[in-house]
Amino acid sequence: MASSVVTFPCRSMENRQPAAGCGWAFYDDEPLEPRQIAGGAAANGGLVLKAQCEFPALGTGASRDRFAVLVDAKAPAGAPRAPLDLVLVLDVSGSMKGPKLALLKQAVCFVVDQLGPADRLSVLTFSDVARRLTRLARMSGAGKAAAKRAVEARAAEGGTNIAAGLRAGAEVLVGRRRDPPVRRPRLGPPATHRRRRQELHEPRPPAFVHAASRPVPIHTFGLGTDHDAAAMHAIAEATGGTFSFVQDQAAIQDSFARCVGGLLSVAVQEARIAVACLHRGVRVQEVKSGSYGSHVAADGRAASIDAGELYDDERRRFLVLVYVPRARATEEVTRLVKGPLELTDMPAPSMEAERERVRLAAAEGIAAARVAADGGQHAGAARILNARLREVERSAPGAAGDDPTCEAIKEELRDLSERVGDRREYQQSGRASLLAGMSSHAQQLASGVELMQSSAGKTPRAYLTPKMEEMVDLSRESSSSRKRGSSERPGGGSRLDKQIKQDLSEN
Repeated sequence: MASSVVTFPCRSMENRQPAAGCGWAFYDDEPLEPRQIAGGAAANGGLVLKAQCEFPALGTGASRDRFAVLVDAKAPAGAPRAPLDLVLVLDVSGSMKGPKLALLKQAVCFVVDQLGPADRLSVLTFSDVARRLTRLARMSGAGKAAAKRAVEARAAEGGTNIAAGLRAGAEVLVGRRRDPPVRRPRLGPPATHRRRRQELHEPRPPAFVHAASRPVPIHTFGLGTDHDAAAMHAIAEATGGTFSFVQDQAAIQDSFARCVGGLLSVAVQEARIAVACLHRGVRVQEVKSGSYGSHVAADGRAASIDAGELYDDERRRFLVLVYVPRARATEEVTRLVKGPLELTDMPAPSMEAERERVRLAAAEGIAAARVAADGGQHAGAARILNARLREVERSAPGAAGDDPTCEAIKEELRDLSERVGDRREYQQSGRASLLAGMSSHAQQLASGVELMQSSAGKTPRAYLTPKMEEMVDLSRESSSSRKRGSSERPGGGSRLDKQIKQDLSEN
């Protein structure tokens, strides 16, 4: 959107020139290596699809409305990935003064260290206006050192203009030099001062909408209790990203690590799942796909789900609700479920399908609790969540006590119930936690909420892939090492200076 350049001037974005189709192009971006453009590793190893019916069989004389078929999509493990283009948009307004900014800088440096030489990174900041600190550069030793120096030099000052940061990030991505094989998400803004919602103007700048492609996902992070959680959630929801609430500002690096661990392990891109009804009487009634787009044909004979990107070894599940007709006298088998002639007892439901029903019901409860709490009905919101918790506990997978997904949902509902019951607690952390939970369930991706009850131990967490868990462990090791080395030797220089010198020596 060319007019945004005039409306929100970016002082450090002067290295631009007009380009057809996108308004501006950044001619100082570092180009990709020819081999990456021509035939880099393609992150499309193929999905493993499984379908499970709600019940293994129905009687031939029975029809079934909204019969659930679970579609389970799993990405391959160990698939090669294409280069990553990452744009970090950081809040450096006056609200970030003190430990917040220092912790943010450490988290950014951690992210920089995880990127490979084929990846490109651009760092932007915003306060009253937006600035592009670094061009989109490959993360060689010199590129990493330049990014760290630029971030470390920033000081917190001024107001908070989120819209300017978003538009600046949009310009960098849309006008970047030579698109890589993978169009990758942006990470930010990691923390924002409380602002009026109308100051955002549009949660998703038009520049992010690419012709014939999905919008670039923006992953947002709310740090501490003083941020506009609703705005951060709206930005993520509009672009297919996730919103993470990081109440403990010391945990920002772990939250970044969880997100980047996924971004660095994309195994499948632009996945689309097609569903076709085999029997002439079977009709698709609805697809429960969360925030992922789905389409049901007018005659109900087919449906599709746009599953987007899946991380290495990631699973994503969708419920397809269908109408199953009675079997005709001449039929023994309906081409969706088997139909024996007589069934005296209903068989046990599929545990996998029941687990997804439980999760969807919990997600609907979280959304309903948010509406109630926003309307001042805090006790009612807590009752909604407690009722959903009891439903999970009574369900077959929940009662088993050994189902990781259900255990994670139980912990989440208990935690949210405590946060919404009190008006002050809801304003400080409850609203942000509910929105982060809604984002996580809608995207079926892990978010950065740390649960109250499990803060001392290992928190059960849904949607955490092995690579994401590995990255969090690495983040915590890095934090422990930093604490041990916080007392620098006289004349030894700062830890960051040493890391920059090491980056440069690797070039």
